[in-house]
Amino acid sequence: MPRASDNGISTYAAVSPLRARRLDADLLTPNEIESLIRVCSNRAPTGIRNRALIALAWRSGLRIGELLALRPKDIDLDSGTLVVQHGKGDKRRVVGLDSGTAALISRWLDLRRTRSVNGRAPVFCTLEGAEIDQSYVRHLLPRLARRAGVEKRVHAHGLRHCYAVELEREGATVSTIRDLLGHSSAAVTDRYLRRLGAGEAVEFSRGRSWNGI
Repeated sequence: MPRASDNGISTYAAVSPLRARRLDADLLTPNEIESLIRVCSNRAPTGIRNRALIALAWRSGLRIGELLALRPKDIDLDSGTLVVQHGKGDKRRVVGLDSGTAALISRWLDLRRTRSVNGRAPVFCTLEGAEIDQSYVRHLLPRLARRAGVEKRVHAHGLRHCYAVELEREGATVSTIRDLLGHSSAAVTDRYLRRLGAGEAVEFSRGRSWNGI
């Protein structure tokens, strides 16, 4: 079975729509995502890059295409923000960065500079500065999951799913989650959260008391 090379160039064919729908089934926990980050090398350049990539996908909720389209000019580590220039529907949005994610990104950007990567190259590029194909990320995550002992089906959009559910459980309003995810309406966000098992109904049933038999 062919594998994606670690420089970001992959021989895999695109994931079929049917397969993508099946992959929507498993919701990852924050601990499981952290374990994916930990099994990336903390010393090898590709590991440092992939740590930042996974953390940003999870902690910002960006779609994989949005993530790989980021340029260094789109990220302001001092203010803790990034700009998605062309989201779904060609919409522009601004997303906040937490300090832990910013630190991982900063480390990768510093490493890029030591390798003389062109400053106009995508933030997440190969070690030579070339674009990374989406299929590389799609097949990187299951490999990391096997190494981390995560038995769920791990896919790029699952990081976005976890982000959305975490926001809801932390008290973010549907309109806030809508803006951060780049959805077209609050109704879309509400359906999205319901499909992921979030929302008031789930929280209500989870909070019911029973001492067992």
